Amino acid sequence: MEPRKRFILEERDIPRRWYNIVADMPQKPRPALDPVTRQPLTQKDLSRIFSEEAARQELNTVDRWIEIPEAVRDQYRLYRSTPLVRAYGLEKALDTPAHIYFKNESVSPVGSHKLNSALAQAYYCKQEGLTNITTETGAGQWGTALAYAANVFGLELAVYMVKLSYEQKPYRRSLMQVWGAQVVASPSMSTKAGRRILTETPNHQGSLGTAISEAVELATTVPGCKYTLGSVLNHVTLHQTVIGLEAEKQMEMAGEWPDVVIGCFGGGSNFGGISYPFMRHCLGGEHAGTRFVAAEPEACPKLTKGQFMYDYGDEAGYTPLLPMYSLGHTFTPAGIHAGGLRYHGAGTIASCLLGEGRIEAVDIGQKESFRAGVLFARTEGIVPAPESAHAIAATVREAIRAREEGTPRTILFCLSGHGMVDMAAYDRYLTGDM
Repeated sequence: MEPRKRFILEERDIPRRWYNIVADMPQKPRPALDPVTRQPLTQKDLSRIFSEEAARQELNTVDRWIEIPEAVRDQYRLYRSTPLVRAYGLEKALDTPAHIYFKNESVSPVGSHKLNSALAQAYYCKQEGLTNITTETGAGQWGTALAYAANVFGLELAVYMVKLSYEQKPYRRSLMQVWGAQVVASPSMSTKAGRRILTETPNHQGSLGTAISEAVELATTVPGCKYTLGSVLNHVTLHQTVIGLEAEKQMEMAGEWPDVVIGCFGGGSNFGGISYPFMRHCLGGEHAGTRFVAAEPEACPKLTKGQFMYDYGDEAGYTPLLPMYSLGHTFTPAGIHAGGLRYHGAGTIASCLLGEGRIEAVDIGQKESFRAGVLFARTEGIVPAPESAHAIAATVREAIRAREEGTPRTILFCLSGHGMVDMAAYDRYLTGDM
């Protein structure tokens, strides 16, 4: 077997700016609309929910590069750059001519890529003079990251965690509480939205749509409190581009360029984070043959089976109307273990790119994803999060296709997080109880 190759950047090479792909898109995404007036949202509208700076970044369609605040970059230095690794073990197991690389975001203090945006959003809220923030979380990775970031910047945090994940993933809940967050199972009786949902469906197991409704309601009714989001919106994906910007330099160190870039897809933040810095070269006329593949769950296939529409980002209809591929804001997916991918809609940037044919999407069944996750753990030594296992499954498909067609290709995927607090899910897979 080839010696393992890991590519790490020097501290000076950690990105100083995030990349805003909207500035380079020939066709911009349609604007988000006010749910009452149906007029395009303004910064003033958004800043009622989000921090002022997040609202500015969300609507920025002009500036390609946005400076990373030094206080945020200081925190990035604790775990960035994350390694780029050549997956020789996986290549051998698949007997493929493909070269497989993965960007390992699981090495962050919270075990996932989510910290890249959590630190930025918490910092902006602190700079604005806020004392409290709130959010939703599916599998708990975003809630965990924001709990860590809120603790770093001295903010109080309330997390509405999808009830199914609250019960399936108690250690995610514990991690949030260790860092000082208050965690509530959603839907709950603590908000009007939660009470309405439980009245209509008493045994509702929750969805990201229900949890967002409760978090937004809290943010708009409590003084000194703003809402923060872990995926979907443009400013979140912007912060995640540190992943792809580093990977671009690391692929150059490896002497290769990806033919295929893959990320799992819930709302689009880690997929956009790994993909968009590479896509800017395609938009500029270089590397036109690079493909970008979003791997979503079969149980929540908004990209492969959804419709493009203006839809709410939450179940109660508190959020702006977003132009996106969606299964409908009242859609409640099956209780798969990849809780972070159980979201009904796709981000506006990814939706626009999918409509133009610039990205592809595949849906992955739960058993196929866990099969790929176990194979990766046995060949590369890392137990992946159930969400990340979808990207691995899509990678396995590409590698097998390369073998069957006899066409070598270079594949890059984002290992968005580890699964060391998701072992109950692996137990169910290994015992055949899935």
